[in-house]
Amino acid sequence: MIRTSRMLAAACAMLCAAGAPALGQTAPSLAPYFTPAASGATGVDEDGFIRRWMLLEPIAKPNRTNQLFTSDYVRKAFSEDRPTSLSSKLPTDGQTMTHKGASLTWHALDAAQWDAKLFYFAAAYGKPTYGVIFWATTVVDAPRDMPDSHLAVGSNSASMWWLNGKEAAALFGDRRMVMDDVVSPALGLKKGRNVLQGAVINGPGLSDFAVRFVDGKGQPIRDLKITLR
Repeated sequence: MIRTSRMLAAACAMLCAAGAPALGQTAPSLAPYFTPAASGATGVDEDGFIRRWMLLEPIAKPNRTNQLFTSDYVRKAFSEDRPTSLSSKLPTDGQTMTHKGASLTWHALDAAQWDAKLFYFAAAYGKPTYGVIFWATTVVDAPRDMPDSHLAVGSNSASMWWLNGKEAAALFGDRRMVMDDVVSPALGLKKGRNVLQGAVINGPGLSDFAVRFVDGKGQPIRDLKITLR
C-alpha cells in the first residue's frame, strides 16, 4: 500500500510539473502530440478528423471544478475572453497578443492524433495546464456546396464552435472526450472557404478536442482540404 501511494504521488508530481518547467529547464517538446504545420493545404484524416489548427496559448481562467460549466457560465467566459482580433481576421503563426496583461502567441500545428491534446500543447510552452481557456481556428475548403453537412465535436471539458461566424455546436458541463459527443444540425458547408473557430474551457484535468464534419448518415466527409488562411 505504501509503495502504491508513493507511485501515485510521484506520477501526480510529474503531471503537475508538466505545465510549469522549473527554472533553467527546457520546455517539453511538442512531440509526440503535435508537429509544426506546413504551408499550404492538407486533407482530413481517413476518419474525417481535422488535424491542422491555429492554437492560442491558454488564457488563465482559474476554476477548481468543472461542475461550474453551465451554458450561462461558459457563454459569459468565452464572451469575456474572446480575442478581439478573431472578429475581423484570422491569426497568423507566431502572432502575439496581450490579453489581461499576459502575452500569448498563436501556433500553427498539426495534431499527431485524431484529437488535439491541448494539455500537452500548453505544457510544451510552459503555460498553465489547469484553469484555462484555449482558442482554435482553422479553414475548411469544401469542393462543393454540402447542405447536409454536420459538425461533430468531442471535448474535454466544455467547448463552443462557430462556423463562418455563426454558432454551430456547444458542449457544456464536466465532459470527457467522446468522439462525436455532439453533432450539430445541418450547417451547409459552402463551396470554397469556410472558417471554423472554437474555444475549450477546463478546470482540473486533461484538455483536448476532436472535430470532424459528417453527412446526414453520420459518415465522415473525407474530401475536405484544411488550411489556416
